[in-house]
Amino acid sequence: LLKRLLEKTMFASLLFLSAIVADNSHLPPLIPWKGDSVSLLQQQGPLTTDFELSQGKSSPSYADTMAFVDRLVAANPTQFQSQVIGYSNSHRAIKMLVASEQGFFEAGQMANSTKPTIFIQAGIHAGEIDGKDAMFMLLRDIATGKRRDILKKVNILFIPILNVDGHERSSAFNRINQRGPEKMGFRTNANNLNLNRDFTKLDTPEVRSVLKVINDYNPNLYIDVHVTDGADYQYDVTYGYNPVFASESPAISDALNQYIKPVIDETLQKQGHIPGPLVFVMDKRDFKKGLAGWVATPRFSNGWGDLKSLPTILVENHSLKPYQQRVLGTYVFLDGAINALSQYSHELANAVKKEQEFVPKKLIVKRAYAKQADTISEFKGVEYTSSMSALSGQTEVKYLGKAYTYTDLPIYWQKEVERVVDVPQAFFIPPVYTDIIEKLKLHGVSVNKLKGENTQPLKLAKVLDYSFDNAPFEGRFRVSASFDYVPAINVNLDGWYQVNTQQKAGELAVHLLHPEAPDSFFAWGEFNTIFQRTEYMENYALIPYARKMLKDNPKLALEFDEKLKDKAFSQDAKARLHWLYSHTPFYDEAYLKYPILMSYEQVAVIPDQKDKEI
Repeated sequence: LLKRLLEKTMFASLLFLSAIVADNSHLPPLIPWKGDSVSLLQQQGPLTTDFELSQGKSSPSYADTMAFVDRLVAANPTQFQSQVIGYSNSHRAIKMLVASEQGFFEAGQMANSTKPTIFIQAGIHAGEIDGKDAMFMLLRDIATGKRRDILKKVNILFIPILNVDGHERSSAFNRINQRGPEKMGFRTNANNLNLNRDFTKLDTPEVRSVLKVINDYNPNLYIDVHVTDGADYQYDVTYGYNPVFASESPAISDALNQYIKPVIDETLQKQGHIPGPLVFVMDKRDFKKGLAGWVATPRFSNGWGDLKSLPTILVENHSLKPYQQRVLGTYVFLDGAINALSQYSHELANAVKKEQEFVPKKLIVKRAYAKQADTISEFKGVEYTSSMSALSGQTEVKYLGKAYTYTDLPIYWQKEVERVVDVPQAFFIPPVYTDIIEKLKLHGVSVNKLKGENTQPLKLAKVLDYSFDNAPFEGRFRVSASFDYVPAINVNLDGWYQVNTQQKAGELAVHLLHPEAPDSFFAWGEFNTIFQRTEYMENYALIPYARKMLKDNPKLALEFDEKLKDKAFSQDAKARLHWLYSHTPFYDEAYLKYPILMSYEQVAVIPDQKDKEI
């Protein structure tokens, strides 16, 4: 009897939870919406999508998604091709659909096309899958002849699901503050890594596959489709890129503002959608405190694109809007982006060329939010009330589902410059770091293998103080440090790798290789072995050696005497012996020394032509 009662209780609980998810009763009320874009839906006929057949409520599984890709190709084999660009760690294929009017499917062929190429990526966070179903509708309309105009304007690269493993960790309970689809994938991949934090360290096969596509096809515009969390507001499609004042490719950011954004916004507005800025809230419990203007760092797709001089737009649909509305908004957004790219491809290409030719002498690698706010003259928010919550013990907000327009709302952009580094002429990487070389190649950074001896002065970064994070982030214990830059003595660079910063990907190379950059290989823990000592001394050997060393080197003896004036040092036998040991030739010369060297002058070296990588 007890067992039956427990089973009934558990079943009732599951039904209750399912009902909560199904009717979204825990979410704020909606502002009614009926946009003209509903006319894009079809309920029957060739290539009706699973999304449409479900009345805009669900998204197909991985197997059904791949089957639909095959159906699209079968319906239009002269203009569509499916390619496997990589495999997840669970051995699921990551497919990309290539669409071209002339049937230019290979990278070399597409380079000869007179049309610009747009690269659209969906499902980097598998629960945020709007882009997949929107692009399936658009590609269907191309295949069936409804939108023959599209491929007359652009070539298309489309990844329907990047995070294929997370996509199959599907559940109705993955995102508590998102309206649909009925079941959605998980944020991270099978290794619990967030793909949109991996654009510098490249730990995941998924992101490595994306970078290979970008290197091979060299797209003109890259669009990464997400769904945002956070506060409630009227905008259903928000999107952005690093603003001009904080961009490392300001000419591109300016071109996106001038040419691409107006076309996208007008297209969305005509179809009944409300485009908005990609901003967040300073205090989620008090909207009036203002907005946070985010500047993406290179671990994110759009931050990486900014450094790469690749026009990149991050789309963040509003999670509280119904799934059907979000998918239709994504269709319209992509349609507008295609039109804008077709009209203004030359202007965008000129901006790219300008940024690729520019190499700064200094580079901002870390920013903070400004203390003084700018203002947004108008922001389409939603009314809310505030009250004390008995559950949280603090004031919480309750959104009311009524439009409210804020005027002169404060916005705090990341305008404060926290760290600037001098840009070296070149970095020099020891030959043992072949994994770093392979990652640089994936980033599109030119690398030369050297033959011959260095004749110019090099700098060595010596760690002064350092600290590791207390918990792992994205599977790594990150490290931060301060450095002293000293001359590197007697280094034979034969067989080393040289990375000049005077190249198209020069700014990206600095962010990857300079140890003070927060998203560098160093900061992500690629060189943590320099923090471990593997040879030690015995006091019975050190003390007589140190006595003779000080006798033979009066200058060093005076330095030791000065150190002894420090009471803490003087009373710490271990510190005294370590100081003495560190000044002997027996001390580990690699300890606390960043192994990648830097030159701030043009280095006269002879590349080994056989191993030259461009």
